[in-house]
Amino acid sequence: MKLGSLKQGRDGALVVVSRDLSRGASAESIAPTLQAALDNWTEISPKLHLLADALERKEVASFPFEQAAMAAPLPRAFQWLDASAYVNHVALVRQARGAVIPDQFWTDPLMYQGGSDSMLGPRDPIEILDEGWGIDFEGEIGIIVDDVPMQPTRDQASAAIRLFVLVNDVSLRELLRHEIKKELGFVHSKPSSSLSPVAVTPDELGDAWDGGRLHLPLLSQVNGKAFGRPDIGVDMTFDFLELIMHAAKTRRLGAGTLIGSGTVSNRGPDGGCGRPIDAGGLGYSCVAEMRTVETIMSGAPTTPFLRFGDTVALEVEDDTGNSIFGRIEQQIVRLS
Repeated sequence: MKLGSLKQGRDGALVVVSRDLSRGASAESIAPTLQAALDNWTEISPKLHLLADALERKEVASFPFEQAAMAAPLPRAFQWLDASAYVNHVALVRQARGAVIPDQFWTDPLMYQGGSDSMLGPRDPIEILDEGWGIDFEGEIGIIVDDVPMQPTRDQASAAIRLFVLVNDVSLRELLRHEIKKELGFVHSKPSSSLSPVAVTPDELGDAWDGGRLHLPLLSQVNGKAFGRPDIGVDMTFDFLELIMHAAKTRRLGAGTLIGSGTVSNRGPDGGCGRPIDAGGLGYSCVAEMRTVETIMSGAPTTPFLRFGDTVALEVEDDTGNSIFGRIEQQIVRLS
């Protein structure tokens, strides 16, 4: 089942979307918003599944699905917890600034609590005041969970996963460097993140979802040129169940909590930092990794951070080339 939120009011209007992303049908008679559905998922989800099945059979009124008309599936998420499940990404970024990665990073997930009161839609512009702040994208996968008890087991964590989304975790690298020195958390360096046109239930992922990791490439482009295609399931140090268990170690999680995987990152075949797509590698899911590799290989970065007018696109396709979440495609613009 694929669910989305048409732009309407603060929290959108819930719709079900066909598997091929061509048609949509209003679900407001079942639940007005996605958060309302998550608040009572046991009762609501069977009704949504029936509507989705009827949409596939063309037995209900529908409309042409336009990805640009969509808000984020959760325009206001109660909680946004972003992890760094790919320690390879953390190691590379820290290496670029001469920092050593502690051994604990390989056994205890990194996670911070970001702002979730204004999640961007998949085609919304990314408004930034200063180009010099080091504008970057980060391609990652997010999960939306139901209520999670404190100290959950793996089985409880698995049972809590309701939906998957594609995420562009926008980062301001020059501001991030200064905030890291404060050793408390990110605020200025993490503006609003962006979510895919639709969120999907685990069954939509087929065999690519093994119960802990999603095994498909995450495709990214900058200005229409391929930038990365690393496999989401490869080199993921902590799986999604471990991230849920970490997030709920000392507190319960409420329905609608969004947990991000962190930037998808693969090592090279030799265990090293990998190569850009132009050099025959899988590329990267953020500019910072590209710049880090350039620094390692040649002593200085040559790829600039994003500039006003640049466009970033993210997508995940199934084995037959069909888009699963729809496409995030956003332009970087100066805040007016």
